[in-house]
Amino acid sequence: MEVIPVIDLKGGVVVHARHGSRHSYAPIVTPLARTSAPLDVVAGFLAVHPFRTIYVADLDRIEMRGSHDQSLDTLSTAFPDVAFWVDAGVSDGGAARSWLARHKRAHLVLGSESLDGHMVLEELATVGRIVLSLDYRGDSFLGPKGLCDAPHLWPARVIVMTLARVGGDAGPDMDRLAEIKGRAPDVLLYAAGGLRGASDLMRLQQAGIRGVLVASALHDGRLAGADIAAAASKGAGDAK
Repeated sequence: MEVIPVIDLKGGVVVHARHGSRHSYAPIVTPLARTSAPLDVVAGFLAVHPFRTIYVADLDRIEMRGSHDQSLDTLSTAFPDVAFWVDAGVSDGGAARSWLARHKRAHLVLGSESLDGHMVLEELATVGRIVLSLDYRGDSFLGPKGLCDAPHLWPARVIVMTLARVGGDAGPDMDRLAEIKGRAPDVLLYAAGGLRGASDLMRLQQAGIRGVLVASALHDGRLAGADIAAAASKGAGDAK
């Protein structure tokens, strides 16, 4: 089980994401960092555990209000041992290739809410460093209609993002994860939204989920370094 910390970038700082209501996100206040600057927050995460991967949502790019390309360059330079997975609001194959050429060490997360169509994945089938995020708000899928029905086009790693659970205490969306895993049993699934602590890690492991994205439970201490190390010690090969 891989635990992946999340930073949401808006206006140059890390903000506190809650329930997908992006207009109300405020700069993060956390005991892990002195400020809401991306460098400080990532350093705070790494003081909890030597994470291998960190997920970044570039909210300004997703909302077409600018970008955090320079911040990403700074993070990649400061933390060379960390793989950054970045949702940059990319909508088509050309934009994906341009972004990957600009950020040679990062992985691009294709958020379904931003995609022009599901055939973008076929266009990028031979391109490395691609992760798909299937985005949901409540029972509604956010993205091209055909995408959910084309698991043969999905890359090896897929995030199941339940926006209404982000920053909340509802727990992971186990029913949706089970449904998607049944549809694509060979895909490595990553849960996003609602993780409360170590007991949820165990539930996800038992369900064969490969990893989980988390922020709030790290910031408030519900998920400790010892919990993460214990989950990691069971081995990535446990998730099938």
